[in-house]
Parts: sequence; structure tokens; C-alpha cells
Amino acid sequence: MGTRQTKGSLAERAGPGAAPGPRRERPDFWASLLLRAGDKAGRAGAGAGLPPYHRRVGMVQELLRMLRQGRREEAGTLLQHLRQDLGMESTSLDDVLYRYASFRNLVDPITHDLIISLARYIHCPKPEGDALGTMEKLCRQLTYHLSPHSQWRRHRGLVKRKPQACLKAVLAGSPPDNTVDLSGIPLTSRDLERVASYLQRCGEQVDSVELGFTGLTDDMVLQLLPALSMLPRMTTLALNGNRLTRALLRDLTDALRDPRKFPSVTWIDLGNNVDIFSLPQPFLLSLRKRSPKQGHLPTILELGEGPGSGHETQDEALGPEDPGGGPETPARDQEHRETVGATQT
Repeated sequence: MGTRQTKGSLAERAGPGAAPGPRRERPDFWASLLLRAGDKAGRAGAGAGLPPYHRRVGMVQELLRMLRQGRREEAGTLLQHLRQDLGMESTSLDDVLYRYASFRNLVDPITHDLIISLARYIHCPKPEGDALGTMEKLCRQLTYHLSPHSQWRRHRGLVKRKPQACLKAVLAGSPPDNTVDLSGIPLTSRDLERVASYLQRCGEQVDSVELGFTGLTDDMVLQLLPALSMLPRMTTLALNGNRLTRALLRDLTDALRDPRKFPSVTWIDLGNNVDIFSLPQPFLLSLRKRSPKQGHLPTILELGEGPGSGHETQDEALGPEDPGGGPETPARDQEHRETVGATQT
């Protein structure tokens, strides 16, 4: 996968400006956010509406604006809505701050860890240190992780072209670095026919396929599934930031049960979609069978399941150097270490 950076000019562009806004929100502000969330989530399976990352990034930016204005109580309320939108269903602060080892099979442990760190600083502020600076950094990291900034940068000059020109350029010739990187390029069903043809033609050279933030729906993934599942060398498949729903997990799990399909895959990134918040055990077990030496699948053990409990169990499950449990990029690993370091006392 391509390198994702978290510093430099992107950090300054990630959050909203610090200009003061109105001190009181409209009475229907929270209700309108949740209404848009439910409406778009409900329509996403049918191919309508924007991918949910648009809404989530907007919530993070609004939360950052509140923090800069010293409105911690309102920021905490908005963070609760963001947690629910990301599938962290518990609204108990005790659960969020001290029991997150009870969340199983997280599809996106990095986002989860950033949310937990932000909740600690909002609800349990420390008198020493630059708390606001740390919270701003966490919001920038959340914005970056939940949006396609890194994908646009990787395409460099392609981002200024129309989607069809971008697609044509990526599908021309052999895949560079054995990676088919279409992330950040809006795709249609007709585009997927060209992608499938390319994968069949160059399949022996493909180690990784990046389809994050391309506007995919369940039906579009199913359209591409036969070509993807037959790639003999593909180890990673990124489907994050799209409009996928839990219904797709059944088809992916059934495909993974067949050893002839996805023969080399070690991880499928399904984070930041509509309602895919955790992964079923058969899905993870099928991945483990394909990579028995891969000891850190992204499963956080429940309390009492492992040799430790509480935060010890969390550290056991995530591992100190592999926050996602799968073949995350070095920048994601760095992003996670920065976040953990920021929350240490």
C-alpha cells in the first residue's frame, strides 16, 4: 500500500480554521446530524448518497472547532454521536475509557484508538501539558485517517485529471510496485469491467489492490469479486472508505472458506464503511488459515479471555508494533505510535 503521512502541510489543512463561531448551536443540530447519518446509511446499499466518511470527517472538524472555543461539554456530546456512527455503541464513559478490551474483532483499530485517546482528553483533562494541542493533533489524525487525503497525494498529477483519465493512466501497463492503486478515483459499474479485465490480464503481477474511497457499493464489489478472488499473489485488499454494508461480509466470508479463492490474502481492509464495525470469527479464521505465521489478526480479546485483562489484554491483542493486526503501512503504524505517545502521562 502507498505511504500515508501525518505531518507537514496536511496537518495544517486537516482541521477547520480557528475563527470563532456562534456560541450556541441550533436546537436541531444534533438531530440533523443523526438524521443525515441514518438516511445516508439506509440509502447506501442502494447506491444513493455520499460515502459515510464525508459525514464523519465533518463531525471531527466540528468537534475540533468546539474544542478550540473551549466548549468541551458540547464536544463530548458530539464525540458520543461520532462513536455511535462508527459502531462504538456504548454510551457509558466508563465503558469507553476503561473497558474497550470488550470490543471484539475491530475492523478499524486505529480509528478506535484515536477515539479513545480523544475521549480521555475531553472527559479527563490533565492540568499539565498542552491538552488542546494534543486534542488538535488527534482530530487531525482522525480527519486524515477517515478521509482520502493520502490517496489523492499518492496519485500526484492524476488528481487534477478527470476520473476516466485517472483510471486509464492507472490501468496502462504493468502495475507499479505490484500494486493496482485506484484509491480516491470514483468508479462506476462500467469502470469495474475494465478493472476486472486488467486484473485478469496482469493478475500474476498483483500483490496488492487499493480500492479505498472509490464509491463502491456491495453490488459493485460482488461484480469485481470473481476477478479479485482469483489473484494468486494478492496479499492485501483495501475496500475502506466506501458504501459497503454488513451484508457483504457473508459473501466475503463464503469466498474465504474456499481455499482456491484469495489463496494468498492476509488482510482485507473494510474500515470506514456504512455499518461494518467488526469482523465475524469465520472471516478471521479463514484469513489465519492462509497465513498461519501472521500472529496478530485485528482481534481485541474480551475481558477474561486472554492471559491478562483490561489494558493488558488490549496490549496483548493489538501488539506493540502492529496496531491493526494486519499488514498496515508504516505510516499507519507511525500514526498509531504517535497517538499512543500523546496519551501517555
